[in-house]
Amino acid sequence: MAALSGVSVKTASRALSDEPRVAAETRLRVRNAADQLGYRLNGVARELRRGANTSTLVGLLIGDLANPFYSRLASGLERELRTHGLHLVIASTDEDPDWERRLADALLERRVRALVIASSAIEHGYLEAEHRHGIPFVFVDRPPVNLAADAVLLNNHGGARQAGAHLIAAGHRRIGVVGDLPGLSTHRDRLAGFAEVMEDAGLADWARYLVESAHDVDAAERAVHQLLSRIPAPTALFTMNNRITSGALRALRGHPAPPALVGFDDLDLGEVLGVSVIVHDPEEMGRQAAQLLLARIDGDRGPARQVVLPTRLLARGSGERLPAGQPDVG
Repeated sequence: MAALSGVSVKTASRALSDEPRVAAETRLRVRNAADQLGYRLNGVARELRRGANTSTLVGLLIGDLANPFYSRLASGLERELRTHGLHLVIASTDEDPDWERRLADALLERRVRALVIASSAIEHGYLEAEHRHGIPFVFVDRPPVNLAADAVLLNNHGGARQAGAHLIAAGHRRIGVVGDLPGLSTHRDRLAGFAEVMEDAGLADWARYLVESAHDVDAAERAVHQLLSRIPAPTALFTMNNRITSGALRALRGHPAPPALVGFDDLDLGEVLGVSVIVHDPEEMGRQAAQLLLARIDGDRGPARQVVLPTRLLARGSGERLPAGQPDVG
């Protein structure tokens, strides 16, 4: 490359590193030569030579690239980071804790500046060494376990209580609950909130209409068919995330008397389809995570912080259907 551009190796290196002492014409000639040869600087090696982590890369580990919740979260995170000269690198764990750890290790080996994780693992102590040496970690949607790291979470417990209370107020007593993987903290928190409001209403046998591990749309569709085949069938459904709600809507297609439905998370076309949901702001989760991360990069060494974002019920019609033969409930 130096020979092709007619300069010394040292000058070529300075030109590619944007050092100010290189003339504009020389810099252009060197870059044209690099383009012809397909050459790019090894940023990791350069940072290692400097002896400090000056990377502009921030890693984001999420459960599923196809899930709109994660894409909106990533959007809020990326927009905040880019204003500070940082670039987001995203990888999907497919909710596999072993794969999550391998991806985290791979990103840390490449010296990312920080790591944001929507984790499916049951513990995170393996990140302690990097955390102790100044790598910021921010957990989103699910909290860290055995690691004192920042986190931005949803009020899952309160949101599920809202959903249950709304259906109970409409007169429903047999409410089918379709949940995610039992090992996920979001599932456990939402289930606990729903269980609490049902038991407060004197509906202690609510769990006979519970189906768990409906982790994707197809599994959720099968779970809803299973619930509706029971005698007596539930008169309402609480679906515990957006993918489960999508599966439920598939199962209810063409149903002559569909049950009431409240889902956790908004979903594409939810407004058009009239689906009542527990809503929150994934972009705000991303922005809050970025702000925590940037504070750590700027030197904040205070105790780990936890931000809990609010949820609210958005009634669009599906959650307001009364049980068959039930008079209007106030």
